[in-house]
Amino acid sequence: MSTIRNHVQLIGNVGQEPTITNLESGKKVARFSLATNVHYKDAKGDKKTDTDWHTIVSWGKTAEIIEKYVQKGKEVGVAGKLKTRTYTTDDGNQRYVTEVVADEILLLGNR
Repeated sequence: MSTIRNHVQLIGNVGQEPTITNLESGKKVARFSLATNVHYKDAKGDKKTDTDWHTIVSWGKTAEIIEKYVQKGKEVGVAGKLKTRTYTTDDGNQRYVTEVVADEILLLGNR
């Protein structure tokens, strides 16, 4: 049962080119946005689409794969966990950020 705690799986399209950061330790970090869509019909029968945007962060080997193969518009699947962090802005406001820390990526589609 512990394997399903804090587990996220998403399939969507990459919204921007991934940014790759090389750390002093030699590790890489990849960040990109992922759009997921839900299609439905409203009360009048009209087709509607809701889009949610997710920030994806990957480290190490997964980041290297993202750097090599993932581009804006590409359909990908990611699996990982949710991570929330806080930071304080220069003007003293506290901000909360929730990201998907992906440890697996699946390259899909031909975009």
